[in-house]
Amino acid sequence: QVQLVESGGGLVQPGGSLRLSCAASGFGFSNYGMGWYRQAPGLERELVAHITSGGSTKNYADSVKGRFTISRDNAKKTVYLEMNSLKTEDTAVYYCNRPSTPFASWGQGTQVTVSS
Repeated sequence: QVQLVESGGGLVQPGGSLRLSCAASGFGFSNYGMGWYRQAPGLERELVAHITSGGSTKNYADSVKGRFTISRDNAKKTVYLEMNSLKTEDTAVYYCNRPSTPFASWGQGTQVTVSS
């Protein structure tokens, strides 16, 4: 029933920008905080950005703070991640999920590749 569909990834040059989207359905989206995660080859999945249910509070991993911006549109049940000044280290598959009580089944994610 729960569905999380990530999109917007692609190949970008260092210093470029990208905007990811996560379309959610099957649960009370507006009642929960949401987060963006990423997983690079050989590394564990990490939470890079979090936003509270109403969007009033946002938190970021130190590695992306100042460069990424998380936002949400509860009417559209969508979470966004604006990525600027991209670095090669940002290369990973990006996923969205509910940090409080994560859904066991993760989406397919969207690939972000930063390379010259």
